[in-house]
Amino acid sequence: MRQEEPAIPRSYTSGPETREKTSHREISIEFTRKSIHLLIAFVPVLLSLSKFLTVLLLVGGIIVYCVFETLRMRGYSIPIISALTARAARLRDNGRFVTGPVTLGLGALLAVILFPQRPASIAIYILAFADGLSSLVGKTIGRIRLPYTQGKSLEGSITCFTCSFIPSFLISDRLGASLVIALISTLVEAAPTKDWDNILLPLTAGATAMILGI
Repeated sequence: MRQEEPAIPRSYTSGPETREKTSHREISIEFTRKSIHLLIAFVPVLLSLSKFLTVLLLVGGIIVYCVFETLRMRGYSIPIISALTARAARLRDNGRFVTGPVTLGLGALLAVILFPQRPASIAIYILAFADGLSSLVGKTIGRIRLPYTQGKSLEGSITCFTCSFIPSFLISDRLGASLVIALISTLVEAAPTKDWDNILLPLTAGATAMILGI
């Protein structure tokens, strides 16, 4: 079925009196995005069963998404998938190919390919929980804005640090190494890299874990 590309309502694009409505919409979008984002936490479980199967599923998922998103951009509606993608698209993505799921899948895929199981698992859990929840916290209750981060919040960074430290420590049982991984991951997440943090964060976390001998 062919459909028209939805336009952003006027109330979300102009006028200071609409900023509160825009904020509510952005929070709703962020909840949808991060609900999807958290699903990547199942990858370490698959990795413990079969690395080959995990790589195959991630590659297949990326390819299928790219095909469906290309069709959506051309005006074709894919049941469930197109509606979910459109609902999760940020305002800046309106009318564009939504790259977030692609970079998310690539980040997990590169971690699985490049790192042994334990560093890869740490990297993917940090991608799922630290990156996912820090953004959600920053959008909903973040008040103290950090300089040079394009709006990232202290509350979000504290969440990122906590959610990076917990899986690192549970997997490695090493306090010092886990603190280092958490600190570096928090600095990377705070950088204004947009969706590319889905790749940079797991690569940095996994590489740090390997360097520290986990």
